[in-house]
Amino acid sequence: MINAVLVFNNAGQPRLTKFYTQLETSVQQRLISEIFTLVSNRPSGSCNFLPLPPLLASSGTSHTSSSEHNDTPSLVTYRHYATLYFIIISTSTESPLALIDLIQVYVEALDRLFENVCELDLIFNFETLHTTLSEMIVGGVVIETQLEKVVEGVKAQGKVAKRPVNEGRGGGGLGMSMGGNFVGWAGR
Repeated sequence: MINAVLVFNNAGQPRLTKFYTQLETSVQQRLISEIFTLVSNRPSGSCNFLPLPPLLASSGTSHTSSSEHNDTPSLVTYRHYATLYFIIISTSTESPLALIDLIQVYVEALDRLFENVCELDLIFNFETLHTTLSEMIVGGVVIETQLEKVVEGVKAQGKVAKRPVNEGRGGGGLGMSMGGNFVGWAGR
């Protein structure tokens, strides 16, 4: 099960925080801070999976003591693209490689919806960001991973912004700042 999806910029400012597990606000805030620090300080050649810090793994969840260990959040999976970190917190029952692919599909969908997405698109058009995520994950369960279906679902809901932010920016998107395609960049 997916417990949370987080998107941060390089300065640690959250651009998306979506929790699928009931947590106290104070635990969410500490988790957001700890996860960013943990992920941003990793060397560039490091693996994109790591164990969840004890903060969430041991407290704040809505599970009872009789819950199975596999239901407890325990894994952080992330990808770093240009100025953004895309992070998924999940249980040990989720495949880390499948989560890396899920992040890739999410980023590719945003790139198609915004035609060369940049951080400002995510700030000013957060509805599209959330709608795209809800086409892929509902209640912590992945329901769709086919890129075309995700993009069409968002478009069918009419949640794609008109993009006044991007007009005339001349290729200043995340992909151009890396000298290549945003979604093709492997990051860390």
